[in-house]
Amino acid sequence: MLHPGSLTDVAGLAVGHHTRADRPTGCTVVLCPEGLVCGVDVRGGAPGTRETDLLKSENTVDRVHALLLTGGSAFGLDAASGVMRWLDERGHGLAVGPARVPIVPAAVLFDLWVGDARIRPGADDGYGACEAASAAAPAQGSVGAGAGATVGKLFGIERAMKGGIGSASLTVGAFTVGALVAVNAIGDVIDADGKVIAGARGEDGLGRVRASDRLYAGEGPMRVMAGMATTIGVVATDARLTKAQANKLASLAHHGLSRAIDPVTVNDGDTLFALATGRAGRAGDPSALGAMAAEAVARAIRNAVRAATGLAQPPLPSAGPH
Repeated sequence: MLHPGSLTDVAGLAVGHHTRADRPTGCTVVLCPEGLVCGVDVRGGAPGTRETDLLKSENTVDRVHALLLTGGSAFGLDAASGVMRWLDERGHGLAVGPARVPIVPAAVLFDLWVGDARIRPGADDGYGACEAASAAAPAQGSVGAGAGATVGKLFGIERAMKGGIGSASLTVGAFTVGALVAVNAIGDVIDADGKVIAGARGEDGLGRVRASDRLYAGEGPMRVMAGMATTIGVVATDARLTKAQANKLASLAHHGLSRAIDPVTVNDGDTLFALATGRAGRAGDPSALGAMAAEAVARAIRNAVRAATGLAQPPLPSAGPH
């Protein structure tokens, strides 16, 4: 069963997916055209990002107009130019002299294992994601940035399962926190009780093995390389936050990865953004918001694999009834 809620339960956000028809890949945009306070925490050992230095607390710009999650590895960063074009056509962006410059940070995941690696999201795909954006709860599973995502790759892609993109939210008192996460982890995705939902399969391609248990038994990871996986996402709240507080919220949200992914490795390029709309009208307790963000991230990760659709080639079964 999927966890309830989505990122768009935080009012003021719109989410759009664009999924390629010629290969399992795509991109997902979170639109906030009027500009919102944003932070980021890049923890992965092999991240692929754009405009994240801009979000450091000591730097000047504190608002973004969209965030992009995309497949295609570093090539997929091209999709951000399409998001910029969409925003520019509508007059959105940071006023700089005679122009308005849309601020569009982005993060990529590596999905070039699946299908023709020469096909990856570009500017038109980013533009298409903007055209598809709405305030409705976004689709989950094998769409957008999650279209080519995989999990459970510690023993090789041939024993992996399908990842995807998921969303969830929590409301506690006056505040709502939502998360949207594209899950392309090397490790397994585990439920709150520790059971594997989706992850490494047995040598016969059937069943599921707890990859961390195999590691502890001495079966070292096979063919793990830098950049082969990444979990990327966005958390958002309606609390009023400064840029420094948004950066801390992104940092605390990473605890959700360790709740739902086992193990988290140095080969993942994990990146989480944090948005604050301020629509609740007041600041929230940072610790409480951080706890909510971590839980929303963990729930979104589990939703991503439960909603995913399996692939026939390469054989990538899913945790869902597909």
